[in-house]
Amino acid sequence: MIYVVATLTIKPGSLEALREPAAACMAETRKEKGCISYELFASLDDPQKLVFIEQWETREDLTAHSKQPHLLAWRDASAPHLVERRIEIVHPERIEQF
Repeated sequence: MIYVVATLTIKPGSLEALREPAAACMAETRKEKGCISYELFASLDDPQKLVFIEQWETREDLTAHSKQPHLLAWRDASAPHLVERRIEIVHPERIEQF
């Protein structure tokens, strides 16, 4: 099993515009092969920070997720609102950072 921690910094005032696209992506992602958990959290002390916490059975399942139309739609919808994206993929033996 692997974990993904994707931290997004968004532009001020962007949260409302991202709610619907994020919800649609999450609903479809949870149906994907290998998806154990896929959650989105907003920071309590920084309204411009969002954090996706994901659990996947395998790295291959996560790679397949990255090519799904609903994830590509989310990326297109969120792109104008992003300041920064940091992704960490936590394996039992190492951490990948992007």
